[in-house]
Parts: sequence; C-alpha cells; structure tokens
Amino acid sequence: MVGRALPGRRPFTIPGVNRRILTLLAAVLPVVAFGVLLTAVTVPFVSLGPGPTFDTLGMIDGKQVVDIEGTTTHPTTGHLNMTTVSQRDGLTLGEALTLWLSGREQLVPRDLVYPPGKSRQEVDDSNDADFRASEQSAEYAALGYLRYPSAVTLADVHDPGPSAGALQRGDAVDSVNGEPVYTTAQFTARLADTKPGETVVIDYRRKNAAPGTARIKLGENKDRANGFLGVSVLDAPWAPFTVDFNLANIGGPSAGLMFSLAVVDKLTNGTLAGQNFVAGTGVIKANGQVDAIGGISHKMTAAREAGATVFLVPADNCYEARADDKGLRLVKVDSLAQAVGALRAITDGDQPPSC
Repeated sequence: MVGRALPGRRPFTIPGVNRRILTLLAAVLPVVAFGVLLTAVTVPFVSLGPGPTFDTLGMIDGKQVVDIEGTTTHPTTGHLNMTTVSQRDGLTLGEALTLWLSGREQLVPRDLVYPPGKSRQEVDDSNDADFRASEQSAEYAALGYLRYPSAVTLADVHDPGPSAGALQRGDAVDSVNGEPVYTTAQFTARLADTKPGETVVIDYRRKNAAPGTARIKLGENKDRANGFLGVSVLDAPWAPFTVDFNLANIGGPSAGLMFSLAVVDKLTNGTLAGQNFVAGTGVIKANGQVDAIGGISHKMTAAREAGATVFLVPADNCYEARADDKGLRLVKVDSLAQAVGALRAITDGDQPPSC
C-alpha cells in the first residue's frame, strides 16, 4: 500500500507530490491575500460621480417638487431638471479600483470631502443646512424677479424663545408697538430701547392667512441689554402665498437656480422650457445672482443620461464645461434674469448666451 507506514519502517511518499503542493500553495496564497485586501481594506478616498436628477416641474412621492399654495399657478411643459453628484464613502480597495476603472467615477482624497476635525455627521448636517438655505434663497430670488415688494421677513423663530408659538418663519412684520417698520434697520431700532420683561406688540402678515397681532413678553440674552424677541429677520421680497420644496436627502446649495426657475415658470404665463428637456445647476443668491458649483462634469453626464438636451451652466463653470460638453447645448447664466431670458430665447428659436 503506497504511502502507508509499516512497523519499524520509515514512511515514504510519491516523489514530486510535496513539490507540487508547495508550488500550488505559493501560487494561491498571494491571490487569496490580495482578495482579502480587496474586500477588507478600506481606502482614504471618496468617489464622486453622476447622481440622480429631479424635474423641478414634476412630482415626487405624490407631491409637487415645487409646491405653491394660495395663489393661481400656470401649466408648465418640458423639463427643468436639477442635477446632483453621487458620493460614496468607506470604499474598500476593490470597490475603489472598480469605480476608477469604470471611467464614470472620480476618486478624491477623503479629507477634501470630510475635513480633519469634522465628523461625517457634522459635514452632512452642514450640507443639509446649505440645501435648506438654497431653498430660501431660491424663493426670494424668484419673488424678487417677479417684483414682489420687500418686507421685514422672519427668517427664523427660535424655539424655545419668547416668540415661539406667536410668530412663524415667513411672517412679514409691519409694525412694532404701533410704529411701522419697512426695513430690518427700522425693526432693530424699534427694539433697541426695550428691556427684558417688557411686552411688545407686533403686527404681522402671514402667508395663506389673515394679518395678525402678537403680544410678546421679551426675554433676556447675555449678548445684549435690550429685550430679546427671539427671531432672525431679513429684508426680502414677500408674497402672501407659500412655496414649498419637497426634496429630501439632497445636500449642498447647487439646486437653487433650478428651484427658482420652477417658481417663476409656475407663476407666469407661458412656459420656460417649452417642449425642451432642460437641466442645469447653480448656487443662487437672494438677489438672483448665480454662482459656480462643483462637480459640473458629473452633473452634465447625469443630465445627458436622463435625456436632457440643454444644460444651464453658471458662467464661472463654463471653461470646465466646454472641455467635454457631453453633446449638450451649454447655456451660460450669471443671474436668474439671464436664465429666464435664455430659456425664452431657445423657445422662440433665438440664440441664448453660450459657454
């Protein structure tokens, strides 16, 4: 019996078997080790790529993406899609290599996305705050373009705080203790001589509701000697109806331009997009100025894959966008007014500003 040890005798083996096993192990073990590295080791990179797009004229989860209540809205046609950049963190070595080889994803050092000293939750919270601020700026920019008059507008009501439950975010303050206020400077001056514990009378207008009056007992704030009302105010265009943006889990400020265009489109006769599939991006300020964004190439890819033929590009992103236009018609915009004019020019068969 081959290979069996006999009493008093030394066992023996088939010549070459050990050598073949060792050779096989020498070949397999590095492969196994590399496989473990691919699946178990994470890399300090984040991938960026084309993200989902959303039609700001359309519906999501049974709701209008841009929902206007309390006034007449007009029918719209075509598409006005906002674009996003997808982001993946916690990549394994294998995932990173796969994404890089795909040619669709960009790998960037993680510290550029999540700076040292900040947790991922802190960065995500900051991006969420930027998105909410962009919604507010988009509304103000659109109302300003449509020439709604400015008012002392409550940007925030602190809760807890003296005004919580009496005033609401979005209210327009008309007077303090019977004295009219038309600017935030006048509003601040009216409160400058008050003391904690005093009661002030605020006359206000509320969206989709009748005007009201609130009697508020002022609180204390260690940063000031005068009474504390517990609100943040700004001078902003004000309208008696509500504008709600029903997108969640989208971070950053770059949806502002497309949100503003949707508001303008719904509140004016005619249609901005016509029968065109328009997509775009851009940070918008309350005064209607459009600023540059990041990830323009990824957003253009996402737009093209969604079916867009026209892409609105912030003027300061034009150089980068021209490097690979993805087959899109690139329209340069530096303000909301220019974007509206460009879309109307396209619908009328004229030539808009281009990158």
